[in-house]
Amino acid sequence: MTKKHITLIGKAVQKAAALRGGGSALPGLVVEKLDPQFLGRTLASLPKGVVVISGTNGKTTTTKMVVALLESQGLRVFTNRTGSNFTRGVVAALLQEINLDGQLQADIAVLELDEAHAVHFVKSVAPRYSLLLNVMRDQLDRFGEIDTTAKLLQAIAAHTSEGLVLNSVDARVRAIAKNAGSKIVRYFGLGNAVRGAFPTDDELYGKQKPESALQNDVELIEILGSTATFMIDDKKKAITLKLNGAYNMFNAAAALALVRLVVPQPNRDDAALYAALAEITPAFGRGETITVNNQPLELILVKNPAGFRLALQSFDATNYATMIAINDQYADGRDMSWLWDVDFASLRKQGVTVVSGIRSYDMALRLQYDEVEVSEVIPNLADGLTYLLQTTPDVPKRIFCTYTAMLALRRQLKRITDVEHIS
Repeated sequence: MTKKHITLIGKAVQKAAALRGGGSALPGLVVEKLDPQFLGRTLASLPKGVVVISGTNGKTTTTKMVVALLESQGLRVFTNRTGSNFTRGVVAALLQEINLDGQLQADIAVLELDEAHAVHFVKSVAPRYSLLLNVMRDQLDRFGEIDTTAKLLQAIAAHTSEGLVLNSVDARVRAIAKNAGSKIVRYFGLGNAVRGAFPTDDELYGKQKPESALQNDVELIEILGSTATFMIDDKKKAITLKLNGAYNMFNAAAALALVRLVVPQPNRDDAALYAALAEITPAFGRGETITVNNQPLELILVKNPAGFRLALQSFDATNYATMIAINDQYADGRDMSWLWDVDFASLRKQGVTVVSGIRSYDMALRLQYDEVEVSEVIPNLADGLTYLLQTTPDVPKRIFCTYTAMLALRRQLKRITDVEHIS
């Protein structure tokens, strides 16, 4: 079967899935079964190669930033915009972009990849650059302990051909540089003033005290409201962002460091780079704001202790109605014991309007131990969302949700208001 035939089949499945409201990854799964090398062969022709972004937290938003920053430099970028970071999700995104002959009109690919699936991907498609964000305890039922995840990132780095961008704050990621060989290595990191707000996994569990970081190519040194100040080339650069949350400011440092490596001077337009960063909005479900009945509703993805803690620190609960939606499907991770490693005291004063999802009673029990009042527990997500909207019509709302819960809630919200379409 030729590549053209496989492309036609994949596009047909994609159209059928869209009509039935199916998942974005189904067409990719079909194409992978027909031709396991489809993705590698298609991406091999890109003149500037492939960039892989991986790590536990921040992949989707960082990928969105990198894409926008590269486009500000005049590059045509292919990416897996849905945040479906298994290889089949990337193939599904590719089917949207290629023509009927299977040709991709792009200069570079920027791919967000799940750590485990990235290892398989890089064996068939060696990335030119890799950005490795962090290693945190996440979905232990899938990845095992944290050192196993670190080994997955090491394997990605080993298959990267030209350059690595590493988190200097995370000791496990920083250690990857020891085996980098002749590859270019750049770092992004944190200044002393903000270092304590971003604990690593070992620091989170009291196993290690913060260490002094290496020399960073881009360093986040100050956070003041929505303005992030970076140290770049020994100069301070303050940028007011549309992205919500302190963690996204750290992600911005990572994105800047990567783009500075991919597009070096004198070819880089720094003014355009900073202007583009200031205009980037949150990726879907990652601080995304949806207007419902003239009130903002924010969707905040949470999937591990560090991410949930930072989200609670970044968003003031005052004058907001809060919903927490917890599922335990495969894409969320089945082990929800990590909820006990999150401090929910910041929700104590306002309380939580409704807890929903498959593991809603587990979540409600956890909140009870932190003395957070829960008005209602409604396992069905659609019913939980309806309760939130009907009982708090005149106040802003915020929903902390796991991945599959977020997708389900977006589908429900799309029935009643304008929601950005994500194919």
